[in-house]
Amino acid sequence: MNYQEEYRRRLCTPDEAVQEVKSGDWIDYTSNLGKPVLLDHALAKRRDELFDVKIRGNLISGPIETAECDPTKEHFIYHSWHCSAYERKLCDRGLCYYIPMVFHNNASYYKHFLTVNVAMTCVTPMDKHGYFNFSTATGVSAQILRKADIVILEINPNLPKLYGGYDECIHISEVDYIVEGEHEPFPEEPTPEPSEIDKQIAANLMPYMRDGMTLQLGIGSLPRALGQLLAQSDLKDLGMHTELCSDAYLELHNAGKLTNRYKTINRGKGVLGVAIGSHALYEWIDENPGLAAYPLSYVNSPGVIERIDNMVSINSCLSVDLYGQVSSESAGIRQISGTGGQLDFLTGAAASRGGKAFICMSSTYLDKQGEKHSRVLPHFGGDIITSPRSQVHYLATEYGVANMVGRSTWERAEQLIALAHPDFREMLIRAAQEQHIWRQSNKR
Repeated sequence: MNYQEEYRRRLCTPDEAVQEVKSGDWIDYTSNLGKPVLLDHALAKRRDELFDVKIRGNLISGPIETAECDPTKEHFIYHSWHCSAYERKLCDRGLCYYIPMVFHNNASYYKHFLTVNVAMTCVTPMDKHGYFNFSTATGVSAQILRKADIVILEINPNLPKLYGGYDECIHISEVDYIVEGEHEPFPEEPTPEPSEIDKQIAANLMPYMRDGMTLQLGIGSLPRALGQLLAQSDLKDLGMHTELCSDAYLELHNAGKLTNRYKTINRGKGVLGVAIGSHALYEWIDENPGLAAYPLSYVNSPGVIERIDNMVSINSCLSVDLYGQVSSESAGIRQISGTGGQLDFLTGAAASRGGKAFICMSSTYLDKQGEKHSRVLPHFGGDIITSPRSQVHYLATEYGVANMVGRSTWERAEQLIALAHPDFREMLIRAAQEQHIWRQSNKR
């Protein structure tokens, strides 16, 4: 096959490519840097001639023109199965609907249950063998495009190329249309500087860290704080197995801590599904033989995770109640992020030989009026439960770490109140008494 000839045969303008979209279709934009900027712009221009076009994406930074151009949602309806900060704002405006999804099920949902009429995503330029790389969207892209009736690729030379285990690329023989055009450099995704509370939580976790452990870290200021502490510590030969690769891993690499030497599977390789972070991060992951991108059906499979000895998972949450239930994705009924992979890694790391699964939070937060609230609640009254109490293991705040495994309701209440801010402990004790989960013999 003459790949260059096949490429030219499929090449068209964005306006021509989006003519394949029909009213009532389901469209997929894949994830994060895979957002098809030129195609989204071209599709938005067809607003008035299309109706009930449904679009899926996740972890996409703005703007999404098809969502922004139609506040009535008569023409375009946008959906996300894990909200970025931008998509959260779309939800607040009624311009995005959340799709509940546990990440390791992503591929099977598409394969067995979901319709994809047109898939469009950004990829790297074609290589000499006729392949296009999915880059930072490898975790989700292959099965979406495999299910699609029509596949449209948008070439973005700014994308890093990721080596993979499988399903990290697509061959030109599987592609219907290709579009080219100018792309702006990717914006930096700055990680907030760790607060003093973040640093204290990270310090509380350090006694549980061991040489040779494999880490899953989320994104945000707490993982960065832990990454900084680990980078400055005497620990060595750490591994990486994570759905989302962030700058915390780059810090560990730069400090010589990230070798993947003792991983019991994928030895010598840092495994990831998606990546979001700085330009320096994208430079590090670009054509790096020490890293391997896989679909989330592999990365997030609890059965795969539990095969990694000394697997340590560290995630965050928004609140926990006295029963040990964890809410990590909503504030009341307001969607904040998504279920993502928290439950996957909680299950897998807890089953790993020598593994541990931590869920962390600050003990309090301030509302818009500056009033302080406890993140440890008597009970939930509308928040979405991300991790059930029966599967929660270690919980951590700036006041310590508690293990919930095998603990009764009164033991959980006692440990969680000890993790709460002192200003709220008496209130929580009274609530525990009213809920019949407080023993009179408990120390106050």
